[in-house]
Order: sequence, then structure tokens, then C-alpha cells
Amino acid sequence: MACCDDPALRPPPAGGDLTRRSFVARSLGLALSVYGAGRLGLFDEGVATAAASPPQRVLVTVFLEGGADALALLYPDGDPLYRRLRPRLALSGGQPFAEDDRLRWHPSLDPLAQLHAEGKVTVLPSVGYEHPDQSHFTSRHFWEVGATDTGLRTGWLGRYLDRVGSPDNPLQGVSLTGQLQPSLATSRVPVAALDGPSQYDFWTQGVWDEVERHMLDTLGAFGSLGGDPAVHQVAAVAAQSHRLYTQLAPFGKAKLAPPVPYPDVQDSFPKRLAGLAAMVGAGLPLHCVALEAAGEYDTHADQASGLAASLATTAQSLLAFQRDLESRGVADRVLTLVWSEFGRRAAENGSAGTDHGAAGAAFVIGTRAAGRMVGEFAGLKAGLDPDGNLRATSDFRGLYAALLEQWLQCDAAAVLPDAHRFARPKLLRA
Repeated sequence: MACCDDPALRPPPAGGDLTRRSFVARSLGLALSVYGAGRLGLFDEGVATAAASPPQRVLVTVFLEGGADALALLYPDGDPLYRRLRPRLALSGGQPFAEDDRLRWHPSLDPLAQLHAEGKVTVLPSVGYEHPDQSHFTSRHFWEVGATDTGLRTGWLGRYLDRVGSPDNPLQGVSLTGQLQPSLATSRVPVAALDGPSQYDFWTQGVWDEVERHMLDTLGAFGSLGGDPAVHQVAAVAAQSHRLYTQLAPFGKAKLAPPVPYPDVQDSFPKRLAGLAAMVGAGLPLHCVALEAAGEYDTHADQASGLAASLATTAQSLLAFQRDLESRGVADRVLTLVWSEFGRRAAENGSAGTDHGAAGAAFVIGTRAAGRMVGEFAGLKAGLDPDGNLRATSDFRGLYAALLEQWLQCDAAAVLPDAHRFARPKLLRA
């Protein structure tokens, strides 16, 4: 199939019709936009009540926008056709991929290779779907809604949250990009978007400095009151809100002080991951979080330098995030999925780049990850379709079904159309 990015053929993004309302969650220090809320009740109370519940598992999804080249992320150095198809773009020097001696990690992915060696990265070298669509917009839409259906208007994680979520906790689904990520688009419960840690700042109209601190301490002490059940409920919310405010206070400063170093770059991705680790550590009631990775992956020209820089910042940030979670003692609660809408053609083009392909690569990262390869790399002789694109050896809907059932503990059939059709890989260690 030829590439088809005609604007007239683009499916509307999931969640595009959701109204947005802006909130300042005063007791939590969060300035955010909330989507999909009909009646949001008592905003702060809903979030504080959710935070007081037992901690939930968190699924983080990281999108490599533009179609990341699977044959560069894990390059087939041991395949005799590789250097014939890519005479200028063929790589060298990456670490061996222990599960297939034909493959090596892109040199910029040494941080992921390190985590994989520790058993913390499950690798899908050729993931996609049948009859692939090489349009950015259509393929991305399929991944976001969890089905090859251009008509779906809710995201796969949004439908999951509609089943298990709360009507008063928009932090259950957070886009750390400043706008709604379509995979989180819901139909019944609220989700939120915020820009990152620089947005965290407690605010009360006409109150600041020492007066603000004394006011918050007084409200926090209100939580020790007893007596009337209604007063007790309000007191409990006040106490929880004060606890969260105290934990979030450092976020309002010019810089966070994470326990591990993150890449010091202009891109916001490492800063957002650092903020996310702090939010998980602070006990915020997060459940599903979506981000976009550093860089740009639509490498039609001059792929070598641009891809290397993008991958380096992304991989270093992901390693720092994992180490941050581990140092805070919350790593067993977080699983991170890294994905892209498709891979790229096996043969390089005339502009020292690669054009839109079919199957891509994905990674599942975390201390609970099985740390094993899902599917296989079929090779460049047997594994390419008639257009010269990598065939999928695992289906993204099977990946989603496994994440829903094994990590989020939800029946995938209730979320994904035709879920029964797709084999579930083992994603978690015993």
C-alpha cells in the first residue's frame, strides 16, 4: 500500500469532540485542563479521596511520533541483506541483542540495552497489524483507539477508565503534553492534561507567603477533628489535601531535585518524566499516563544524525525515570510502554533516509516486565512484504490485551473490539 496522508482521508482523532474545562486544584497545587467531565462534583475532594485509597498500578505510554525505524532501533547486523539495502545507513557498534544474535541495539539505545540486560525490558521487534496503513494519521489512530476502525472516538485507555474510573478524579488519566492524548479519550469519566512539573503551584486568591503557609497548616490540623460524621469526612479530606500539598510543595520551585540525574537538554521530555516520578512518589492517584518522547522520528532524509540524537535523549530519560522510580521505592507499581505508529521501509531512499513502512518496534519497561522478546525478527529475506516493509510477527491488539489483563487486571474483551482474536504475550514476570 502506498503512503496515504491526504488530509481528506484522515480519521478524526479520538476525543476531538470532548469539551475542556480548566481547573486549579488548589489543595493539590495542580493547574490542569479536564476533559470529558459532565458533572465533576467536588474536584479536590474527589482527588484527595482517590489518593487516600490503596495505591494503584500505573501504566505509562510513551509515543515516538513519526514512525520510528524498527530496523535501526534493533538493527539486523547479522542479516546478509542488511548492508545491501542500507549502504549508507547501515549501523555499527551497538550492543548485541542477547535474544537474537542477528540483532544489535542502536548505539544510542545503550540505556535500554542496559535495562534489558537487567531483565526489565520486554522487546517486540516487529509489532503492528494486518493490512498495514502507511498513513501517519490512520495508523496512529488505530493504535490510539485499540482497533483498526477509523470510526472509533474513544481511546483504548479511555474505555478502560470508563469501566474502572471515578467520576471525580481526573488524575486517573493524565496527558503530560498539555493537551488530551487520544488514547485517553473517555466517554464517561474525566481525564486531565497538564504541561509538566513547572505547572505545580499552590494558589489561593489573595493569600501568599507566610499567611499561606499558616493557613495550610491550620487546614491540615483540621483533619484531627472528630465528632459529627460530616465533619469527619471534611476533616479527612482536609488532612489528605494538606499531606499532598506538603509533598507537592517542591514542584512549585524553579527546579525539581530528583534523586537521580536526568538529561540536561532543552527538550521537555526528561523534565516531564522527572515530574511524573515525583507525582507517583507523592501518592497522587494516577493510573494511566501518556507522553510523547523527545525528538522526531519521521526520518525521510538525513536519518543517521537526527535519529541518533532523538533516541539518545529518549533512552537516557527512560533509564533515569526507571532509576528514579526504583530509588523512591515505587518501581513495582509502574510499567512503561514505548510505541510508534509504524516502522520504516527496509531499503534506504535517495535522501539518506527511510520511507513509511509497516511493522515497528515496541518496548515494555519496568521491574515487573518479563524482560523477554515477544514475537520474532523474521529476517530480511522472509520477513518483508511485497512493498519491502517489515511484516508484523505480533499484533498491537494482543499487546494491549495483555497489558489490560496482566497489568491493569481488566477483561480485555470489555475494552478492545474482537479481543478474542489476538494471542496475549506474557508481559509480566512470575
